Amino acid sequence: MGFTLSKQLKPGSVVAFCGVLGAGKTCFIKGICEGLGRKEIASSPSFIMVNEYPGEFPVYHMDLYRLQDLQELINLGYEEYFYGEGICLIEWAEKAGKLLPSKRWDVELKILSENLREILVTERTES
Repeated sequence: MGFTLSKQLKPGSVVAFCGVLGAGKTCFIKGICEGLGRKEIASSPSFIMVNEYPGEFPVYHMDLYRLQDLQELINLGYEEYFYGEGICLIEWAEKAGKLLPSKRWDVELKILSENLREILVTERTES
């Protein structure tokens, strides 16, 4: 599914992922990175908050699981990632709250069983 969504993304795209631990957010992001031709295998940047996968344009993989408050995201320079020339993939995006761009893709993952997920992908356009 991530590979398929990758074909819709272009520099400046933001994808916001929501779902409980183990729902498949990082796995989905691995598929996107593969679809974008990134050779480095995507891994969750839980402790450093952002991984960058270089290529024709950068792909930023953010994990906000450990984010304590919005000031941390502001101090990180979130605008460069959210509004820059790369593609930004954000795990635990709900923690970014009002800082998330209104134009983005939302991906919600739900665990239905050990091997089954429900995935809802929504493209949000600017309002």
